[in-house]
Formats: sequence, C-alpha cells, structure tokens
Amino acid sequence: MKKVLIANRGEIAVRVARACAEYGVASVAVYADPDAEAPHVAAATEAWGLPSTAPADTYLNIDALLDVAARSGADAVHPGYGFLSESAEFAARVIAAGLTWIGPSPGSIAQLGDKVTARELAASVGAPLVAGSDGVVTSAAEVVAFAREHGLPVAIKAAFGGGGRGMRVARTEEEIPDLYDAAVREAVAAFGRGESVVEQFLENPRHVEVQVVGDGRGGVAVVGTRDCSVQRRNQKLVEEAPAPFLTDAQRTAMATAARDICAAVGYAGAGTVEFLVGANGVVSFLEVNTRLQVEHPVTEETAGVDLVRQQLLVADGLPLEIPLAPAEGPVEPLPAQGHAFEFRLNAEDPGRGFLPEPGAVTRFDLPGGPGVRVDAGVVAGSSVPGAYDSMLGKLIVWGPDRDAALRRARTALAELRIEGVPTVVPFHRRLAADAALAGDGASFGVHTRWIETECDWLDELVAPRAEAAPEGGITRTWIEVDGRRAELALPTALLGGLGVPAPAAAPDAAAPADPAVLAAPIAGTVVSWKAADGAEVAEGEVVAVMEAMKMETPVTAHRAGTLAHGAAAGAYLAAGAELGRIG
Repeated sequence: MKKVLIANRGEIAVRVARACAEYGVASVAVYADPDAEAPHVAAATEAWGLPSTAPADTYLNIDALLDVAARSGADAVHPGYGFLSESAEFAARVIAAGLTWIGPSPGSIAQLGDKVTARELAASVGAPLVAGSDGVVTSAAEVVAFAREHGLPVAIKAAFGGGGRGMRVARTEEEIPDLYDAAVREAVAAFGRGESVVEQFLENPRHVEVQVVGDGRGGVAVVGTRDCSVQRRNQKLVEEAPAPFLTDAQRTAMATAARDICAAVGYAGAGTVEFLVGANGVVSFLEVNTRLQVEHPVTEETAGVDLVRQQLLVADGLPLEIPLAPAEGPVEPLPAQGHAFEFRLNAEDPGRGFLPEPGAVTRFDLPGGPGVRVDAGVVAGSSVPGAYDSMLGKLIVWGPDRDAALRRARTALAELRIEGVPTVVPFHRRLAADAALAGDGASFGVHTRWIETECDWLDELVAPRAEAAPEGGITRTWIEVDGRRAELALPTALLGGLGVPAPAAAPDAAAPADPAVLAAPIAGTVVSWKAADGAEVAEGEVVAVMEAMKMETPVTAHRAGTLAHGAAAGAYLAAGAELGRIG
C-alpha cells in the first residue's frame, strides 16, 4: 500500500490518518460539506470533497468514494467504523476496483455481519447462546409469535449493523408493533437496510466483548476483553478493559468462542465478538462487529498493541506483531497490563434524556498527565453537524489497576472543558464517583439498563444554553480545485469588506412562551406522528418521533388536550421550533 483512502469522518478518520503516517503511507480524507473544516481533513495527507450533506450522498455513497479513490491515486481503503465499514458490497467493490481493502473479506463480513448466519456459525462452534429467530423477521406479528413461544422481554435488532442502532427491547406484546417499526426505520437510516432479527433478551445484563485480530489465514489473536455496560438507548457511553468481575470460566468461554468463530471464516484484521452476561452468570453470544470498534483504545492501552497498525499489516500481507491463539483447546486473552477506561464525549444533554444537539464547539480544553489520551474529531471552533452521530471524541485513561485508573479518570474529567454544545461530560463526572461503577471488589452494579432504571440524578444535569463565540482576526477557509481541497487563511476584516457575513449564532432553543406550543425537543427531522391531527392526547403520551444524529427521539405531549400537527413527516425543525400545538 502507498496511499490509503479513509472512508469516514470524525475522530476515527483522524486516528487512521495518524496510523498511516506512522506506518509510512499517505492518506486521503473525504469530507461532506458540513465537515469542510473538520480536523480529519487536516490530519490526512490530502483531502477531497463529497459535495453534499446527507450521509447517503456522501459517506455512504460507494460510487463517490471510489471516484475519489481513483482521482486521488489511492490504492487502499480503510472504512473506519460505522457508515460502510460493515458493508460486504463496499468491500467487494473496493477489491473489484483493484484496491486493497483494509478489513475482513466480503464473505466474512456477509456471514458475520448478518446476525442470522453469525448466530448459526456461533452455534456450530459451541458458543453460548439464548433462543433466537431462525432468520429475519419481516413483520411485528412474527415478533409477537416469537415472544409468545419464548417469553418476554425480546430484543428486535437490525440484522445488518451494530452499535445499538436499529435495536429495540419489547417488554409487552402491545409495544411490539411500534418498536418493530422504529427498529426498521433506524436500521435503514444508519445502515441502508431494515431487515431485523429477534431473540430472547437477558434482563439487566452486562455487555462484554472480546477483541480479536485475524491474520487472514485462519490464525486469530485474542487481544483482550472489554466491558461496555454503561449504555443509553443501547449505545455505549463508557467502556473499560479488561472486563472486570468475570469468572475464569466466563472469560475462557468467551475468548474460546471468539477464536473459533473468527477462525472458521479465516478472519482478517480487527474485529470484536460480543456477548451478554446475565445477572445469573449466563453468557450468550450477541454479535460480531467486523470492523474496528469505537472503544478499541482501552484495549490498546492495556495490551500494548496498536490495532490500526495491525490492520495495515494484515492488509499488506505481513505477519501480525502479536501472538496468535492456539488453534485448539481453551483460550485466554493476552495478559492485560493495568486497566483503562474510555469516556465517549458526545454532544448530548444528559439532563434531557441524552438528547443530541448539534452546534458550534466554542471551547475544547483537554486534560493531560500520565495515562491520559484523547482521540478527538473536533477542536474549538468546530461545528457539530446534525446529519451525523453526536460523538466529539473520546477520553481514555489508564492506570496500573482499576482503582487507580478510576481515580485518574476523575481528575481528567474534572480538567476537561467543552463549551458551545451540551455534552455528556457532567454525566461522566457523576458516574465516575458513583458506587455502582466503583464496585465492591467482587462485582459492580452497572448493567446495560442502569441509566434508565437506576440512575436517579440525571435531572440535575440539564446543560445551560450556549453563548455565541466571539469573532477572531483570521478566518480559515478553503477552495476546491477539481474536487481537491486547498487551504486559505484570510483576515476576517477582509471577508467583511467583501460582504461575506459572519456565521449566525445558533438560536436560543428555550421553550416558547405560548403554552399551547409543542416544541421540538431536538434539532432534527420529523419521522412520524404517533397521534393523529385533531386527536385528544394525555400529558406524557408519545405523539411523534423525531430523528437527529442517527438516533430516534420520542416526543411526548407537554399537556393534555387536542393535538394539531404543525409540521409534516420529513420536515426538519430547529430545537425549540413549533412541532405542533395542544389546545
């Protein structure tokens, strides 16, 4: 490989660009219009525009990405995570174009990325499993039938995808139709496909995963375990490595199953095999993520392994720099050195149900010191577009043991300052001091539904409204020449003299004065109305669904009365704008 196209954005694109530089190859960034000033653009050797906003037209547009690869002279493609990273079609087309695909083969992605065939493979190698559907479900009625046979709760999950998107948990039969529809919609928006599967859901489980790297020849390195149980909306907020409070039998069972599943398909590159661990100790295979994970840094810090470098080595046909697991018999992960936590830095307001909120980052002051690492996709002055996910970056903290890592994390979180958009940092500070996370030496109280069912201090964390940033003396901008980006730095006064207006400050999304107005809780798109125009609704009833940053948010009636729709499905609204009225 000589030049790698990074088919992604944000912090993972920065991470891959840095790894390419250290590996000795050039890198090519791509960017949609809202990302023109993003740090990943500057991190790569060169950058090329994808002139649009919607993910389907940019980071999910295979033709556009391959066109940039051809015009830039890239000879390899790294997909990052999310977007097309688990698309067998994308991998196949990259290879068909004569480029090197930095990831598992299209066949491996198809088999492991499909939750139906992955489950069949897991069963064939003896991985622990709960009951699940014998294929995709195509209607809510099929989910109801499964629930009646196997019992509630059940999980409805996107067959093609991961990261918790396109997943809903039903605890009553009555809610299955709405949850099935929501899971399909979210899966289509995030992955371009809406097929779903259903399986028994372990109530209040831990989420534990095994990091692997395959050499593409049947050999698999089992690098380490992670616990990712701190979640909201089935998406992770905090991860740690190694996974604490596992029995030897649980750890060995998961590591062995991960080796066997990946060896069976000749897995190449980094991947993660995920499991749920019930409160009763039951372990069940969940899924395989055929890509690099968001939380890979905690494993890097505790295993002493650069996972992106290992991906590049495998793609170049070179041996891994880490030992492979034995081909048969029980497996243990590589020995962990110390302990690490990762705190995702999302533009979400934890005091308002973790609602995502796009905007401008006006301050981004990072902590430092031994064992502190920040992988960021923004800087002060960056914009956070509403079209993409809400992650700004990740704070990773290492210590010689779990207690030391947690103490160091509290210090780092106290030093961290992000302004301009609401973030989950206040939540992380409170969580790091909570006894549920600290544990008692034998177990800890956090599980995948802890935030929804047991966290009793979220309403104390409502973020204050952002203030507009002052204008500076230099405005950095850019031009495109035949699609390739070139940087310009111009005096702000000069732009003013040319009649170029300064960017407008974000409007205050405070609640409207008219008590009848049903305000949009987020800046986003109206997905659907759940109550008809003119219907009588009760206070707290879900009346609509909105989507922003790839996450659906239910909108509830702020009072009882007669609902009048104020915006059609598909309309985009600013936070605080009038969605409807309840008279």
